[in-house]
Amino acid sequence: MNRINEWSSSFPRYGGCMAHAIIRSPRMGSEVEVMSRKPAPLLRLDKPARPAPWAPPAEPAQNNSPRAASSFDAVSFTEPAGPSPAELLRLALVTIAIFILVISRARSYPAAVDNFGDSSAYMNLASAIRHWDFRGVEVKQFWGLPYAMAAVSRLTGASNRTALLLISLVASLLAVILIRQLWNGWIAAYFAVLNFDWLQRTCLGGSEPLFMALLLGAFLSARRRRWMLASLLAALATVVRPLGAFALVGIGLTLLWQKDFRRFAGALAIGLAIGIVYAVPLAAHFGDPLATVNSYHSQQWQGGWLFGFPFYAIIRGTMLYPAPWTNLVLSFGWIFLVIAAVLVMIRSRNFRDYCRSHPVEAIFLVPYLWCLFSYNYPYWARGNFARFAIPILPFALFALYRWLPKDRRILWGLGVVSSALAAISALGVANVVSLLHTGIR
Repeated sequence: MNRINEWSSSFPRYGGCMAHAIIRSPRMGSEVEVMSRKPAPLLRLDKPARPAPWAPPAEPAQNNSPRAASSFDAVSFTEPAGPSPAELLRLALVTIAIFILVISRARSYPAAVDNFGDSSAYMNLASAIRHWDFRGVEVKQFWGLPYAMAAVSRLTGASNRTALLLISLVASLLAVILIRQLWNGWIAAYFAVLNFDWLQRTCLGGSEPLFMALLLGAFLSARRRRWMLASLLAALATVVRPLGAFALVGIGLTLLWQKDFRRFAGALAIGLAIGIVYAVPLAAHFGDPLATVNSYHSQQWQGGWLFGFPFYAIIRGTMLYPAPWTNLVLSFGWIFLVIAAVLVMIRSRNFRDYCRSHPVEAIFLVPYLWCLFSYNYPYWARGNFARFAIPILPFALFALYRWLPKDRRILWGLGVVSSALAAISALGVANVVSLLHTGIR
């Protein structure tokens, strides 16, 4: 099969020149859409940049080589490949409906929400914020999501549980659409259905959907050079989950590299303003403006540091805390998947070109990967790896794009199976087996 530049479909749909080619793939037995867009340079280079590997041939009609003749049969302008936004929404809504149905057949859905992950803690925080009464509140989670829940609850009159579910659902759908805008429909579709933790936090509540919507919005704004909006979204993402700060750093370093000091000052001011507004209530009520940051401490951490040597806590946690074989297979499956994606990123010249063209995303990705493998809490490092990997999952799918099945039958089948298995995982496999035995009797 002629080599297809799988990276080309990832570039944004603005600026530059986009080309579309229909390529005949003997191995797939079908025509594959391949887009390319040469983005406007984000960095100022002293020497001329080499031609981008995703750029279309300069004179395809005069290139009579067998490879060129079979690679580009037609050129026209078009949309990115893969499922459309409407199909992505249908896919996401079907998986959500299956998840809710499975949970509801086993137990009360509100009870499932209350007992899942940090949902109860977020609801308590939202209630405290809404009434501005922090007596008995334990500072642990970051407060970005509870602030959003309190706002939705105040505006709509909905309960804190309803506000949590509404924010998680809407933010999850928005994140999937943003991934299509940033990369393409196939990456967005597999992101929506592959990760059990993503499905669980979409349907039962969690900070990840809101964090991803804000983070991806910041990336898209940076690609469009709307730096103030990108800084605002990245700062808001940081008060939802702290590692969003890497996106802020990426924006700042990119502007400094461009010597755009005016916009750098504006981005810095926005970040500082959000940080101050967030820290003032913590200082007033708990005597520590960094209370949520300082809550990330445990005696189990190697040397007292939140991050240590890569893989140390993953290996130690596997040895110290026995887990069912199904849990181990799932966790290490995600660990090896991300490792494989990282190896492809390192070896691929195309990915290096992508990083040069999208420095904000690259500056977020690299330290986040280090934190992902170096998280120093043995109990969580392996067991929650798939959850912690959610923010870099689009990059991993992008790196492994050539191996993703471009078949809607596989995609929809995977969505149905994955959503049911995610619901069973949330309930607990042992609990589901017990319920089945009880029903048979």
